Amino acid sequence: MGDNINRWLRSVRPKTAADDDWSDTFAADELLAAIHSTIESDGQQRIGKVSAGRSRTRRHFTPGRRVSLAVGGLGCAVAVFVMSTVNGGNDVTPPGAAAPQIPTTAPGMRPAAFLLHNYSSCADLLAGLRSHTAASVTRFGLPGQQLMYADYRPGLAGAPSAAKATDAAGGTSNISTTNVQEAGVDEPDIVKTDDGRVVAITDGVLRVVDIESKQVTGTLDLTLYDGWQSAQLLVDGDHALVMLGGADDGYLAERFGPVSLARPNARSTYLFVDLAGAPKVTGSMRAAGSYVDARQIGSTVRLVVSSTPTITFPDRRVRGQVSIAANRHLVRKSPMSAWLPNYSITNGAGTTNHRVPCSQVSHPSRYSGASLLTIYTLDLAHLGSASEPVSVAADGDTVYATSSSLYVASNPDWYCCMTGENPQRTEIHRFDITGAARPTYLGSASVPGRLLSRYSISDYDGSLRIATTTGRFGSAGQSSSLYVLNSDTLKITGQVSGLGAGERIYAVRFLGPVAYVVTFRETDPLYVIDLNDPTVPKLAGELKLTGYSDYLHDAGDGRVIGVGQEASDEGRVAGLQVSLFNVSNPAAPVRTGHVVRPRDRGESTLDPHAFLYWQPTGLIVTPIDSWARGQSGRVLVLTVSGDSLKPVGALANPRTSGSTEDGLGIQRSLFADGSLWTLSGSGIQVSDPATLDRQAWIPFR
Repeated sequence: MGDNINRWLRSVRPKTAADDDWSDTFAADELLAAIHSTIESDGQQRIGKVSAGRSRTRRHFTPGRRVSLAVGGLGCAVAVFVMSTVNGGNDVTPPGAAAPQIPTTAPGMRPAAFLLHNYSSCADLLAGLRSHTAASVTRFGLPGQQLMYADYRPGLAGAPSAAKATDAAGGTSNISTTNVQEAGVDEPDIVKTDDGRVVAITDGVLRVVDIESKQVTGTLDLTLYDGWQSAQLLVDGDHALVMLGGADDGYLAERFGPVSLARPNARSTYLFVDLAGAPKVTGSMRAAGSYVDARQIGSTVRLVVSSTPTITFPDRRVRGQVSIAANRHLVRKSPMSAWLPNYSITNGAGTTNHRVPCSQVSHPSRYSGASLLTIYTLDLAHLGSASEPVSVAADGDTVYATSSSLYVASNPDWYCCMTGENPQRTEIHRFDITGAARPTYLGSASVPGRLLSRYSISDYDGSLRIATTTGRFGSAGQSSSLYVLNSDTLKITGQVSGLGAGERIYAVRFLGPVAYVVTFRETDPLYVIDLNDPTVPKLAGELKLTGYSDYLHDAGDGRVIGVGQEASDEGRVAGLQVSLFNVSNPAAPVRTGHVVRPRDRGESTLDPHAFLYWQPTGLIVTPIDSWARGQSGRVLVLTVSGDSLKPVGALANPRTSGSTEDGLGIQRSLFADGSLWTLSGSGIQVSDPATLDRQAWIPFR
């Protein structure tokens, strides 16, 4: 019977550990025991014990999301196994025939295919990585390496937050927190508010500021470490994790979006910082690869790192040494250590070195072998203990997470966006991050087109929604689509196509079962898409205006704030604009408020972490980048009242002795104890949000 099961498995999905007698493995025991337990608890027919007489002890199986096992693919294969067991093992459906289904829904179970390991052994892993890497290698080496001629270090974009400011316990807070995409899922930033204090990183120095006394109570110099220029942090109580870039990190992030080009020898550093008393470094983690992003739920941090094989290819500038065949030969003889990421943990007990084990490396059905994504799990309350990493043979540059799932997306053929020579596809990989245990790789999918950023992705009520643009940049052939996938099977269930012919996406905002998409070339269509039925998503309404919004934010009560650029009828940018839309009627969205500053423009691509909306008072603060000399680095302050926008004014931090133009620029805005706090490299200004009168100045120099 086991042979029949394995033949069925091979016919319905890519090679996994199931090909090597999966039905006789520990994973099979766990899965089938869970199936039996679920059916018994539902009062269904009792199924006899699986593998009776086996001596190994089964661990408790924790189910995931609710989904029927009878979903086709491996779910059907398991159904065959269970039903044949019920019938005494005499009625096994042959491969190619319709598979019987379990006559019940198993609550809390994902499709069984997602529970399998992809490699049966280290030898299988090495053979697979060598084969796929050799097939994808170019005469320049690994894909993407030919563009590693510069070191780009852009800030990481954020995404819209929930409408209300809430504290960790879910109650209303009088201190704003980081503007995040999903409530309860924190994102790294240069400033955090926690326990009545502000913890900020500017110019390579971490500072702790007491909100009540408005005094700097502690500092920590980070310039001793490589990558301090791009430092960000996450905080939980008196524990902080500071994420640094590496000296060999490389990023390309123009308007095409973030594309990680990790070099073979890149390493990234993560500092464990104690904030009790004077801040101090208590340990660190060093990991092979480039830092991509991180997410925090409670005290648990999921850290995403991208690494490439440590294979040295001949210098393409040396004549006669550039050969695809020679590069493939190098790949095929490279050892396992060339691919498996290594990392070290330093704490009070010393330094320990680790490597991701073979058993924790998976792969999607299609992969190049040119990079691995590794997800490390760290507990901020117990920093210094060894993490439990998992890796998947894939690339990734965009991270999105909910409280239970983490998605990493990439466009492996991103260069086609410039040439238009190849079809564009976005690949996305899903991991279960429920609780604080090691993540579980659940599966991968792809959709046509390229992402704008992480807020082009949303997981809601069992559906994964993704908005993409296809066509070469600036061409008349550009068009955008929104795809709806089943979150568990990662299969497309519906789509809306043909959005903005000749235009690309500039902003996306998902609010529950509705999506708002902005495209632009000469005018700005704001599309409202109804996603209530994931099998039949539909365009509910649209609004055409001059200019565009490159950031959308929920203002509550059927209103959406848009921040972007005003433009002429021909599409020429004319200055910063902030709009307020009433979208209570999806079929007829209207703009009810509009503020334009003709000589100013917002950031070229707004980092939503720099945007503040304090809903209790309707306060809006957004950065200004002015064409007028000496006027950049300010913020525009407005208020929302009903369906109208009211400008309060522009605010700049004071010039201090020795401060440079860069030091004057306001990088973040906060709301604390009734006041507006604006952070720059030279200090923090505390102002009256109604009049912008200065209340206090906290100098950093």
